[in-house]
Amino acid sequence: MEQFSEPTRTWFEAAFAAPTPAQTGAWDAISAGRHALVVAPTGSGKTLAAFLWSIDRIATEPRPAEKLKRCRVLYVSPLKALAVDVERNLRAPMAGIRHTAERLGVEVPEITVGVRSGDTSAGDRRKLQTTPPDILITTPESLFLMLTSQARESLRGIETVILDEVHAVAGTKRGAHLALTLERLDALLDRPAQRVGLSATVRPIEEVARFLGGTAPVEVVAPVSEKTWDLKVVVPIEDMTALDTDDDSPRSGSIWPHVEERVVDLIEQHTSTIVFANSRRLAERLTARLNEVAAERAGADVSASSTTGTGSPAQMMAQSG
Repeated sequence: MEQFSEPTRTWFEAAFAAPTPAQTGAWDAISAGRHALVVAPTGSGKTLAAFLWSIDRIATEPRPAEKLKRCRVLYVSPLKALAVDVERNLRAPMAGIRHTAERLGVEVPEITVGVRSGDTSAGDRRKLQTTPPDILITTPESLFLMLTSQARESLRGIETVILDEVHAVAGTKRGAHLALTLERLDALLDRPAQRVGLSATVRPIEEVARFLGGTAPVEVVAPVSEKTWDLKVVVPIEDMTALDTDDDSPRSGSIWPHVEERVVDLIEQHTSTIVFANSRRLAERLTARLNEVAAERAGADVSASSTTGTGSPAQMMAQSG
């Protein structure tokens, strides 16, 4: 962390126990100005590793006098939803660094982030063009459209390009189009932008690194990691041949009531739960039953029609609210 400013270093040390191997390797390469491909499992802090060095530079270096050269970091995601998530996730480190700087008596500018995708309104696009943010989050297609319009003038100050989920585009027609777009961007700039690629899993690494850097060398940061499994096979009833058959319910003698109760138990024990179903219809029915089981446990009155599972899935979903 020695290469970072005091506010950034203090915030990171207060927020995290220590940098991950992926972050340490990425910062060594990025701070030296080299292109880098960071390959590490989900949860290893790859995105923060790519952004933190740039955020620190924006916070500590003077802003360019020319307004159209103030956008210095470009984040490209092949997934529009991921781009929106990244914009939201960047708020915490930026706010944390700013508050830490205020506590230390260091003045830092407010870092702005903009999102440019197919969902961006015409008004917001004009605003991004006339008042570029410090960090621009976009998709390959939107970046291409910007470079082929007057909006390309707002990209003349780009210093770093972060390409997330690089494995999703490498080796595809979409990736070839993106590679051409990145070369087009470099031709627009005074000097080629530094490229940082991120991927959780990618093979072969050497080919993807060549795709990322083009003709320039790329440093691969791929720390050794071991996968750990916590796997349990759970049967919600001890003897599946001894199901309840005492009542006249249509669900009598079925394993499903036991499964539903067990799933609700797990949901109540965890903050987030993913339940996989074989079909959309089953997912809708199960959702309705889970809501009903939760309502029963809370002492609410559940109608007999919804309990027996009659009606279409859409009707059941309406009742489950």
